Amino acid sequence: MLHSFTRNYSDLSTEAGFQFEYFCDNCGNGYKSSFVESTTYDMRKKGERLGRGVGLLGGLLGGIAGDLGAAAERGIDAFGSRFENQSPRWRQEQEKAFDAAQSEVRPHFRKCPSCSNWVCDDCWNEDEGLCITCAPRESAYVAQARNRAMRNNIDAAADTAQVWHGELETRTTICPQCGKPAGTGRFCNNCGAPLGQNKCPNCGAVVAPGLKFCGECGSPMTGKKVCPNCGAENEPSMKFCGECGTKL
Repeated sequence: MLHSFTRNYSDLSTEAGFQFEYFCDNCGNGYKSSFVESTTYDMRKKGERLGRGVGLLGGLLGGIAGDLGAAAERGIDAFGSRFENQSPRWRQEQEKAFDAAQSEVRPHFRKCPSCSNWVCDDCWNEDEGLCITCAPRESAYVAQARNRAMRNNIDAAADTAQVWHGELETRTTICPQCGKPAGTGRFCNNCGAPLGQNKCPNCGAVVAPGLKFCGECGSPMTGKKVCPNCGAENEPSMKFCGECGTKL
């Protein structure tokens, strides 16, 4: 007998009997059918027990009885081999068990008329007569939409939030003595020369910290040019004194 049912199922049958598990096309959860014992397997076990009994009886009586027991053992072994190879009778039992399993489990599933999927009761919208994929439940959809809007608001606020106030640029102090990176201390990590030396505003020569006049041109380190004639202070860029006109 043909049945229209979900394609998602597993055959859990063994030699001893038959059982099937069917899954929801939406969530993947499922139901197992009841275990049905195989009559073929039961007959085989009874035959094996009978063969062992006949063999024991043949060993006790000897002669002809022993030969009959051996013949019975060979017959049972052949029958068992046919069972292990899934005999036609076992196949018939499996088909009947499969039909019965579908009839047992099918009431737990609904076929969606929109997408044609078979879904479980948890994935069925009773009010709309559709699966929850085609017709989500109102309360669940509203909660989902609200949560989605909340995440979008948080992401938008995070994109415009200023969470760091530092500078992106990095500065490396170069030692004026050896020309290598000197580190962050007061002395060069490579040659030990003192850092923070000044430059003469007049000639540009390097002047050690604490000195008031340049050792190259004699200009004061205050940033002003002093006129050698009248002693007036002039800006570093001026070439002549603004008071007396003497060349600086």
